[in-house]
Amino acid sequence: MTNNLEFYAGKKAFEIIKDEGLKPDRITTVAGAAGGPKWLVLRHLDRVIFSDWFKDRNRPLFLLGSSIGAWRFACQSMTDPREALSDFEFAYIHQSYSKKPTPEEVAQESRRIQQVFLKKTGAEQILSHPFLRLNFMAVRSKGPAESENRFLLAATMLLTAMANVINRSFLKIFFERVLFYDQRDIPPFFKMNGFPIHRIALSKDNLPMALLASGSVPLVTSGVKNIPATPIGMYRDGGVIDYHLDIKLNSKDDELVLFPHYMDRIIPGWLDKSLKWRKPRVANTDNMLIIAPSEEFIQKLPYKKIPDRDDFYIFKGYDQKRFDYWQTVSDSSSILADEFMETVLSGKIRSRIRKK
Repeated sequence: MTNNLEFYAGKKAFEIIKDEGLKPDRITTVAGAAGGPKWLVLRHLDRVIFSDWFKDRNRPLFLLGSSIGAWRFACQSMTDPREALSDFEFAYIHQSYSKKPTPEEVAQESRRIQQVFLKKTGAEQILSHPFLRLNFMAVRSKGPAESENRFLLAATMLLTAMANVINRSFLKIFFERVLFYDQRDIPPFFKMNGFPIHRIALSKDNLPMALLASGSVPLVTSGVKNIPATPIGMYRDGGVIDYHLDIKLNSKDDELVLFPHYMDRIIPGWLDKSLKWRKPRVANTDNMLIIAPSEEFIQKLPYKKIPDRDDFYIFKGYDQKRFDYWQTVSDSSSILADEFMETVLSGKIRSRIRKK
């Protein structure tokens, strides 16, 4: 039998799940990684987790996303998450650009996509959800990293990458961490450390712009300035520091963190993607369960891969081929959704989890 999903558990999570299976009330936090189009392979997995598995939830469930993870979770936190997710999926898949898009053109398309699912009252809906508490990461640029001059920013990012190779903590020279949080309940990761941080309470006035900032990749799209209730500055993609969220996301030993992910590896920062030795701190993954598509599943996808930003170049001039490919991957994720529900509800997860 082919397993389309893999279940990887940290030491404490492994013990808990082996003993009692996976129960929704054990989960206190759900994590969402940055990664652009990669989210499409999780599209229907998100749907069943939030709309079906967590449907009877009463106590707060904390969501922490970065970049596209924040956008996914924003959809789930709306009054009609199925409609919001469908609207987001369609708008995201059908992105289209000129031959050489400028950062401002990409930013304009991002605003269009956001408006499709957020509409006029999205922020209010998110901040009044009965149990979901949306939180997400961005960064505040420092010095030359604030610039929108392409050559200066490129040089700065190259210098940032070189510094990051030496020590990840050197990122603080160029960027400060920003946590946008739902102030109704303080999240268990509120006191995260390791980088200078700004903690900004979300409101209907700043949520749309903050969400845009969380997904504003340097050099790809323009940064975001003048976000209400934030320190003056240029805000960019949260994945710069928190690509896959190497953060302690639970506060108690019996709390579990659920991480629906597109891969089995946690990459701390965006600039760590090629640094195979850069791994998350063990303490941050002890209570974590990662759910990821298996290699067998990926090999059955068109082109035998999960969508990524390179597709904009691979399919340049052939948008419809990209649209079709991305839609096929999104539709195929229903297989992962069905397998998750069957594995968890039957208790088979006890025999399928693997230590990470």
